[in-house]
Amino acid sequence: MSLLDMLGDSSVWERFYGYKQSLAVPKQFTGELRTFIDEKRYLPVWGTIMTGSPFPLPSKAVISKMGTGKKRTVYTYPDDENTVLKLLTYLMLRKYDSIFSKGLFSFRPGRTAKDAVRSLLKIRDVRKMWAYKADIHDYFNSIPVDMLTPMLSDTVGDDRELYSFLISLLKEPSVLDRGKPITEKKGIMAGTPLSSFYANLFLSGLDRHFSEIGVIYARYSDDIILFAETEEEVRGHASYISDFLGERGLEMNPEKEFYYGPGEGFTFLGFSCTGDTVDIAPATVRKLKQKMRRKRDALSRWYRRNGNEPVKAAKAFIRIFNRKLLESAGDNELSWSSWFFPVINTSESLHQIDVYAQDCIRYLMYGKHTKGRYSVRYEDLKSLGYRSLVHEFYAHRESEREEN
Repeated sequence: MSLLDMLGDSSVWERFYGYKQSLAVPKQFTGELRTFIDEKRYLPVWGTIMTGSPFPLPSKAVISKMGTGKKRTVYTYPDDENTVLKLLTYLMLRKYDSIFSKGLFSFRPGRTAKDAVRSLLKIRDVRKMWAYKADIHDYFNSIPVDMLTPMLSDTVGDDRELYSFLISLLKEPSVLDRGKPITEKKGIMAGTPLSSFYANLFLSGLDRHFSEIGVIYARYSDDIILFAETEEEVRGHASYISDFLGERGLEMNPEKEFYYGPGEGFTFLGFSCTGDTVDIAPATVRKLKQKMRRKRDALSRWYRRNGNEPVKAAKAFIRIFNRKLLESAGDNELSWSSWFFPVINTSESLHQIDVYAQDCIRYLMYGKHTKGRYSVRYEDLKSLGYRSLVHEFYAHRESEREEN
């Protein structure tokens, strides 16, 4: 039976719903999924797939990356089609998980960023080794589909119906740009559900190479880190990665390529690991502060221009960052806090972020950067709904202790 047949099976949808309920996803999402399943809206999409009818084109959007002025391109299918593709991705990641090496941590059942970092820190003397960290530039949208196709055939070739459907999506030359069809090179289309499986598959040979030669190595999508006893070994492995990527039409992001000497610590997936301390990486903190500053300034202009009360701007700032940092804004397995809290063992960076966020709120309420803004007390911030990251972090740790 093809995996595509399972997309029309109500019991499979119920299992998928149970899985989503177990994650840190908003109640709104699970409620919408419940309605989708109860109304059997998956059946028309399933029918389209099984009859080989044309699948809707994905829509293209260019969005700002958090905390930077850089842009990234993402693609989305219509809601019902997107939901069906999420189930298909869920099934594929489980059926074919055994082909991936132990050093791969992204988008895999029972594996998270927390596991990636913790697995490295458990290795004896890893902090005394040389390390190399790399980030692949625009990974998802740069993958050559023609090179991915034979890999996909080798992997899902036992399911010809599935393979044919996947290829039809990958090789569709058109996307919708502001509602109008255009033709462009789009790789595996970042933002679409199936791209997570493709991202794992395309570099599975690299993962397997380092596993076979016994190198301490971890990859999470486009982020790679490895360790070796000497600088010469590390640079040799880095050269291998560069050549491997180059042969496949990919390249490093030079701004995110780092070598670390013994005892210097390392950063990976937004974490900074130095000695026994695991904290949020300085670059991650800096980007978040930049995001806060831009939102503060935008809200300040908004309430001045429209004659609104400053407290409205302060409440909006709090609401935006409570949602961004402490809640899941969409169908994501991890919120910002869920990504970092289980791994870090210090609140130092969280304190820096708290201080900066409080200053932004005080500025919005007082309207000036003078000392007078401190007349806005911490209790006033809390009354508006402000939640301290440090407080939330220690509450999380206490909850974990109680569960264990």
